[in-house]
Amino acid sequence: MMDSQRPFLYLTLIFLGFLLWTSWQQDHAPKPLPTPTTQTNPEVSSVPNQTATTSASQAVPAIPNGSGGITTGAGQIVRVKTDVLDLQISTKGGDIVAADLLTYPISLEEKDKPVRILDLNGRSYVAQSGLQHKTLDDQAADALAPNHLADFSVDKTEYVLGADQAEVIVPLVWQGSNGVIVTKRYRLKKGNFNITLEEEVKNNSSQAWIGSEYRQLKHGPSHVNNNILTSGVQAFVGGAYYADDKYKKLNFKDMKEPMTATATGGWVSMLEHYFISAWIPPQDHQNTYYSMELQQNGTPNYILGVRSPVKEIAPGATDTFTSQIWIGPKLQDDLEKIAKGLDLTVDYGIFAFVSKPIFWVMQAIHSFVGNWGWTIILLTLFIKLLFFWPSAASYKSMAKMKAVSPKMKEINERFSGDPQAKQKAMMELYKKEKINPLGGCLPILIQIPVFMGLYWVLLESVELRQAPWILWYKDLSIMDPYFVLPLLMGASMFLQQKLNPPQMDPVQQKIFQFLPLIFTFMFLWFPAGLVLYWVVNNVLSIAQQWFINKKIVGHA
Repeated sequence: MMDSQRPFLYLTLIFLGFLLWTSWQQDHAPKPLPTPTTQTNPEVSSVPNQTATTSASQAVPAIPNGSGGITTGAGQIVRVKTDVLDLQISTKGGDIVAADLLTYPISLEEKDKPVRILDLNGRSYVAQSGLQHKTLDDQAADALAPNHLADFSVDKTEYVLGADQAEVIVPLVWQGSNGVIVTKRYRLKKGNFNITLEEEVKNNSSQAWIGSEYRQLKHGPSHVNNNILTSGVQAFVGGAYYADDKYKKLNFKDMKEPMTATATGGWVSMLEHYFISAWIPPQDHQNTYYSMELQQNGTPNYILGVRSPVKEIAPGATDTFTSQIWIGPKLQDDLEKIAKGLDLTVDYGIFAFVSKPIFWVMQAIHSFVGNWGWTIILLTLFIKLLFFWPSAASYKSMAKMKAVSPKMKEINERFSGDPQAKQKAMMELYKKEKINPLGGCLPILIQIPVFMGLYWVLLESVELRQAPWILWYKDLSIMDPYFVLPLLMGASMFLQQKLNPPQMDPVQQKIFQFLPLIFTFMFLWFPAGLVLYWVVNNVLSIAQQWFINKKIVGHA
C-alpha cells in the first residue's frame, strides 16, 4: 500500500538529519588555535613574485621572505575616528592595524564596547599595502618604492571627522633616496565603511619609475571571537576572493599552498560571521591575486592579496594608484554596489536562491514596520498567502484521508494477510473518493526550503544581529532565553498532528508521536526569530487546516 504519511515521514527525517548535521558541525568544528596576545618579535612578511601579467623586462621582484624583511619597530600609531569607524594606522608601512566598528557593539550587555575587526595584537589581523619597483635588486627596490615595511612620516597622530565634515583625509609620506616621494592617503567618508586608498608617486628622479601596487590582508591562525559570534554557530573564518566571475572561499589551511590567479576586476577579503575586510582594486584593471602562508614567531600567518598592473611614471611626472578597502559589516546592498560578487560574502550557501528573495521581502516589510520581529510574522503571513491554494489542496486531501480513515482501517484488517489485495482495495478507495495519497506532503515540501532559507538569513544577515522584537526578545538572532517560543512550537506541532489522519503503521504512529518533542528539543537553541517563524506558520496552518477539516469532514 502506498501509505500517504510515509513521504511526510521521510521528509521529516531528512529535515531532522539536516538539524543533527548542523549541530554536529558546531560541536566538532576545529578548535581555535591559540594566538599571541602581544607581538614583540619582528614581523616577517612577503609578497610572492608573480609575473603572470608582466613581461620579463617588467617583472616585479618579491619582498624578501626571511631576515631581510624584518621590521625594526612597531611604528607610530595614527588614530582616525569617524562616526562609524575608529582606526589605528601604523607609520610602519601605513598598515591599518586596528579597526573598531563604533555602531556595532560586541553585545547588548556591553553596548559601549565596539566590535573590533582588524586587530594586530589580538589576531595578527591587519590590512597591508605597498609599492614594488621593477628592479631585481632587493635593497635598491626598498630605496625606490615603499613596501609595507617602510617608515612613513605624518604631520599629526590624530584625525577626527567633524560633525560638519563629509570626509577626513589621512596623509602619510615616504621619501626615497633618489628623490621619489610617495604619499599614501586614506580617505574616510561620513557614515561609510568603505575607505579609499591613494598611493601617489611623485617621480623627482632622473629615471622612469616602473612598479606596481599590492594590497593584502594578513590574519593569524583561525580564531573565533566569541564577542562576534553571537548566535552560537561556528561560522566560517577565513579568506575569500572573486576572480573571473567566480566566488571562492579559502580556509587558512588551503593557503599553505600558494595560490595565483589573474583576472579583470575582482577583490580579496577575510571573513568573520557578520563582518568583513576586503581590498577592492580598480574593476577595469587586470589584477593578480595570490595567497600564502608565512611563519611569524613560530606561528603560521596567512596572507591573501591582490597586485595591480605595472605603471611607468616618467621623470618629473606624478601618478596615483587607487583602491578601496571595506572594513565593516556585511551590508548586502552596499557591498553589491561596490564590486560585483562582493555581496556573496553573505554566505547563504546552497540555499542562496531562497535566502536572497526572502531577505529582499523582509527588507521591504521592515522599511514599513521598523521591527524585525513583526517583519518575520508578516513574512510568514505573506508566504502563507503565496502558497494558499497549493496548501489548501493538500489540506483537503488530508481532510478526505481523515474522513475515510474508518474505511481504510477496515480494508487494512480485511486484507491483512494479502498485501497486493490490500493495495488494490486502497487504490480503488482513493479513486472513488478522489483522494491523492501524496497530496498531504506539499505543505512540508514548501516549508522545508523556506525554513532553511530563513535559517541562513537569520544566521548570516548582520541586519538582524541584535534585532529586538518585544518583551525579553532583545536579539532575534540568538536563542530564546526562556524557551517560550520553542515550547509553543512543540505544542502547535502536536495540535497540528491531531488534525491529520492517523497512521495505519504502529511504528509510524510512535515516531510521529515523538516528533513534536524531538523538534522542541532541537529548537531550544535555534535563533528566536527562526522559531517565531515556525510558530506563526504552525498557527496559520492549524487555522487553515481546521477550517478545511470542518468544511469537508462535516459534510462528508
